[in-house]
Amino acid sequence: MQVTETSSEGLKRKLKVVVGADELGARFSAHLDKIKDQVQLKGFRKGKVPLAHIRKVFGRSVMNDVLQETIRETSSKAISDRKERPAMMPDIALADGASEIESVVAGTADLAYEMSFEVLPEVVLADFAGLKLERLVAEVEDAQLEEALADLAERNKVFASQAGREASEGDRVTIDFEGSIGGVPFERGAGENLQLVIGNSGFIPGFEDGIKGAKAGEARDVTATFPEAYPVAELAGKEAVFAVKIKDVEVPAKAEINEEFAKSLGMEGGLDELKGLVRAQLQRELDQASRMKLKRELLDALETAHDFELPPSLVAREFEAIWRQVMEGLAREGKTFADEGKTEEEARAEYQKIAERRVRLGLVVGEIGDKNKIEVTQDEMRRALMEHARRFPGQEKNVYEYFEKTPGAVQELRAPIFEDKVIDFVLEAAKPSERKVSRQELLDSLERVADA
Repeated sequence: MQVTETSSEGLKRKLKVVVGADELGARFSAHLDKIKDQVQLKGFRKGKVPLAHIRKVFGRSVMNDVLQETIRETSSKAISDRKERPAMMPDIALADGASEIESVVAGTADLAYEMSFEVLPEVVLADFAGLKLERLVAEVEDAQLEEALADLAERNKVFASQAGREASEGDRVTIDFEGSIGGVPFERGAGENLQLVIGNSGFIPGFEDGIKGAKAGEARDVTATFPEAYPVAELAGKEAVFAVKIKDVEVPAKAEINEEFAKSLGMEGGLDELKGLVRAQLQRELDQASRMKLKRELLDALETAHDFELPPSLVAREFEAIWRQVMEGLAREGKTFADEGKTEEEARAEYQKIAERRVRLGLVVGEIGDKNKIEVTQDEMRRALMEHARRFPGQEKNVYEYFEKTPGAVQELRAPIFEDKVIDFVLEAAKPSERKVSRQELLDSLERVADA
């Protein structure tokens, strides 16, 4: 194999690779030797077909396989020998002339092809100790805790029956019902002892309005229409009549935050245990907000501290992915760039910069990980997969199968774990200063970061 560099401009490379006809012939013969014992043709026992006959029948097909394998192996070796890291898979261009290609397939000419690719730039890492970073530290305030407990009490209202009460907004009713369309009951259209809070939109439009004013013991017919986008096609857009029996009407009362309330939520330690759990959850949220702000600050610092040429192909691929999401979002919302107060050209320039930032930071984060041997362990991947699967109750098996069969999806799980480990490594070296702030100051700073 002979490799000649025909062009080198910035990160772009072009190589000409020539594989001699004699080497192709040796590869071709080796391939025939591999398959001869498996070949079965009419008139011959398996493995007993003469090699000359195999060459005559399968020669062209075998040579095509040999050429593909040769190009794959030699192009990889050419890059490896040069100790270069391609940004993406190289483009391979064979000779244009049909007669030349035919001669190569026939084994009478050398295989020559040109490969074009971009190499990853050299990333010289900055001194992380010189990064000026500040970690904002906020603690849960008593007022925040009281607000969270009040919200918890609001979401866990207690209901009490009230004789003669006409069902109204916010009341909880217990009902039996049977639905029909055109007088014919439909599947899964009936229920008993269903508890429904009026105003929570737990039923199809019109149903809750239809039982307002009803009292316990009353029966009435309620007419309601299934939405056009209802997931059951047979019911979508259809008007249904529900025969409803009101069994109970209960009025809501805000739960008192006391020992009894805490124990009703499973807190054996009573109110102190509940307050401790709520405070810990609130603190986790504040710590998360602090990390998000610090992480953005760190990524900004890393981008500023590293300046190198970016592979155009990587930037183009990143831009296309971003642009596709933007266009899909606009289409989904029925908007245009004019609604956003900008032209398409301005939007493209804005997202081009975002694409460049992502590529630059991706290369920097990858280099930090490689240089410092930061890896994602199997246990970390397993935990991430389990956590992801828990988001889809009842579909866990399908989630696991998807990740087993989709290699790219596994990378989606690995990437954020790897990035967080790199961030932790850099923060350890940078030793950010700390400043105590109020909860509101922390949230305001996070908002400013999001708007930047």
